[in-house]
Amino acid sequence: MSKIGFIGMGNMGYAMLKGMMKVFDKSELLFTAKTENTLKRVSEETGIAYAQSNAECANAAKYVILAVKPQYYDAVLKNIQYAVTSESVIISLAPGISIEDLKKRLGSDKRFVRAMPNTPALLGCGMTGISYNSEEFTFEEKDVIDKIFSSFGKYSVVEERLMNAVVCASGSSPAYVYMFIEALADGAVKYGIPRKDAYKLVAQTVLGSAKMVLETGEHPGKLKDNVCSPGGTTIKGVAALEENGFRNALIKATDACFEACNGVKK
Repeated sequence: MSKIGFIGMGNMGYAMLKGMMKVFDKSELLFTAKTENTLKRVSEETGIAYAQSNAECANAAKYVILAVKPQYYDAVLKNIQYAVTSESVIISLAPGISIEDLKKRLGSDKRFVRAMPNTPALLGCGMTGISYNSEEFTFEEKDVIDKIFSSFGKYSVVEERLMNAVVCASGSSPAYVYMFIEALADGAVKYGIPRKDAYKLVAQTVLGSAKMVLETGEHPGKLKDNVCSPGGTTIKGVAALEENGFRNALIKATDACFEACNGVKK
């Protein structure tokens, strides 16, 4: 099979790479990174070969994953502009940078997949939104795209106009969930539960609650209602959350995230 090359090996690139190692042979994978220390460390940890430059990586791989932050895209695209061809499949992970923007920089004949994964990919539990023009790709290429994004979790194909909203829903939201876990554990510690136990209690509850939503198909509001007995402890806690703007805070976080995506320098 054609090689898959990562340009960039930060938290997201590394999480994806670890998942893909379960599906693809190591000889099919390649990466490059900004520093020599990262190149050597990741290669030693994974046994995967690295390229010395972005251009070398893009030239050697058919599937090129751009796993760098948006502010580095200009430099990276200049590095690879003569290495990628119309046969390349270029996968962009940057929020706020459209396929049209990328075609303007690398050429209208180039083919792109826009994707927004999240860091739970490290454990094979990621959620990725992807968008691409399926008519531009062969059946075999679409099969490889499926294998890539299934290797570290689940994915949904969405219209490209919704990709910034995907960043809000799943790309950035793990940070909000971690904040929720931390805050609720703090509350438990306040009332005497040891911190280690508090984290376990809360984190497992979040995991179980998420599985309830996914596997029962019930509306989250109904599942919430099922926990709330009339006059009971839970409904009093829910009322306190509403009184203190819990729901609105999350919607405002989504607004801020969406605006930041729209403000990414093209």
